[in-house]
Formats: sequence, structure tokens, C-alpha cells
Amino acid sequence: MLSSLDISTSGLVANRARMNAISQNIANLSTTRNEEGELSPYQKRHVVFQADDGIGGHGAAGVRVAEIVLDDKPPRMVWDPGHPDAKDGYVAYPNVNMMAEFTDALVAARAYEANLGAMEITKDLTQQTLRILA
Repeated sequence: MLSSLDISTSGLVANRARMNAISQNIANLSTTRNEEGELSPYQKRHVVFQADDGIGGHGAAGVRVAEIVLDDKPPRMVWDPGHPDAKDGYVAYPNVNMMAEFTDALVAARAYEANLGAMEITKDLTQQTLRILA
């Protein structure tokens, strides 16, 4: 029964990593320079999950973050000749869609809540089992 807690915990950790990537994407929505100060818009991050057979057992598996991938889509070009980072009047902004990020954040939050719910049910079942055995 404790393996179900491990599986839910792996889901919590994975979805926390996903929320961190989403918050970075939103925070850098208008970042036009990299950390060295060069003109290079922020690249959106995607979290890729993978089944983790080391967690669970008996046909069940947990989840883990396989990798965090940088988005390879071209930057969003916006006409703003007065911007200090404009080249030929256009500014290269990250290809981050605020509505898509909010939707992804909502999905990650729901998955996090579902894992918390599964942990709560496991805890209740364990308590009931101990009451019956006592």
C-alpha cells in the first residue's frame, strides 16, 4: 500500500517541475536578451515526463521528469522601432503564449490535486486497515 504513496509522490514532484517551467515561461514572456546581455529571446521550456518502473511495482509505475526541452520555434517578431532591442524596426520576443501557459498551469495544478487526493485516500485506507487489525 505504501507503493501507492510513492507513485503519488512521484506525480507531485513531476508536476512541481512542470509548474516551475511554466512559471519561468510566463516570467520571461518579454525577455529579449540572454543572461550574457546578448540579443537572444528566451526559449520556452517544455517538461517531458517518463514512466518510472523503479517506483511502484506489481504492474504499476511512477512518473519522473525525463528532460526539459527548449522550444525550437522561431521568436515572435513585433514591430516596435522605438524599442532599444529593435533590429530593422522589429523586436524578437519569446514564442510564449500566455493563454497556453495558463492552461498548462491549470492542467498541472489539477494533476497535482489528483495526486494529493490519491494520497489522502491511501492514508484513509491505511488507517481503516489498522483499526480493523487492532
